[in-house]
This record gives sequence, C-alpha cells and structure tokens, in this order.
Amino acid sequence: MGEKKRKEAAKQNFVFSKKNYIWMFIGLAFIALGFILMAGGGSDDPNVFSDAVFSVQRIRVAPTLILIGFGIQIYAILLKPKS
Repeated sequence: MGEKKRKEAAKQNFVFSKKNYIWMFIGLAFIALGFILMAGGGSDDPNVFSDAVFSVQRIRVAPTLILIGFGIQIYAILLKPKS
C-alpha cells in the first residue's frame, strides 16, 4: 500500500495537455511564416531604392499572419485541459 501512494505522489501533472501544445505549435508556425514573408525586398546596391519593400505581402499579409499567430498562442494558453 505504501508503494501505491508513492507512485501516485510521483505522478507528474503537466500544466498543458497535448491539445494545448498542438495549438501552440500551430501558432508558432503562423508567426514563423509571417516573419519569413516579411523578410527580403532589399536592394543589392545601396544607391538604388527598391519598391519591393512596399509590397502587399510585406505590409498587409505578413503582419496579419503574425497577429493571428499571437492570437492562437493566447488561445492555446487559455484552453482548459480535459479533467
């Protein structure tokens, strides 16, 4: 009987469940994709200006993906695990 109590006491209780971690990785993927889409657009020659910096991808799409990723992260943290 003493061994049974020790096993129950040694059982690890994680703060997040598997579902929380899956949502966290999805949010992280959105954030990473947003930063990847935001990269680039520069010019090789510093004396030449490139208009690629002002593309819709870098101004609208990438920041939107990053904000969606942060929203998913908040959802993943606040999601209650099944009891």
